[in-house]
Amino acid sequence: MRQDQATEINATGATVDVGEVTTRYLLYGLLPSWFVPGVADWVMHRRTRIEDTAGTKESLIHSLMMAEVGIPIALTLRYEVNPLLLTVQLGGAAVHEATALWDVRTAVDSDREVKPVEQHIHSFLESLPFGALASLMCLHADQVKSLLRGGRGDPDAWRLVPRRRPLSPGYLAGIGAAIGACVLLPYGEELLRCVRTARRKKAALRKQRKGR
Repeated sequence: MRQDQATEINATGATVDVGEVTTRYLLYGLLPSWFVPGVADWVMHRRTRIEDTAGTKESLIHSLMMAEVGIPIALTLRYEVNPLLLTVQLGGAAVHEATALWDVRTAVDSDREVKPVEQHIHSFLESLPFGALASLMCLHADQVKSLLRGGRGDPDAWRLVPRRRPLSPGYLAGIGAAIGACVLLPYGEELLRCVRTARRKKAALRKQRKGR
């Protein structure tokens, strides 16, 4: 029996499609909840005045981390899970974790105070990708096995295959709007704020040198 077709009997005696329930949890629970710590982290950066400490460098690292998570998510929403997509997801999660360490080191080296609350927010941002990936791999255990075999015997293992059951346009539009409002808008504002502050500092430094 395929993992995504597995069922069980609940306490009332009704049949529950475990795969369907897990999929709904990922789509309507875990993914939307991801935006909450993301916005909270932006608030912490603003409170600690990132533009006056780590500045543009750390803000660009934040953009890099969003891409490392965002690209695998976008592909998963559009294409079937197979060895190729699992490789992208696993690679994105690993690189995101390494970049997160670089991010914290950059903040500390710049004397930006990373408060305990922000560190706790980071724990959610780092653990959620692994939680989502673990659930997805349980749903598609057959594709995990195919990946471990190098995709042998599967002609579609190493190409992007459109989802057999595409997600509704309304759902995709909602996720897109949430990404714009909770990711692109706040972190774009952060990067712009850092760039403007850096320019003002350079201009003030040039003016100071000319006045000597």
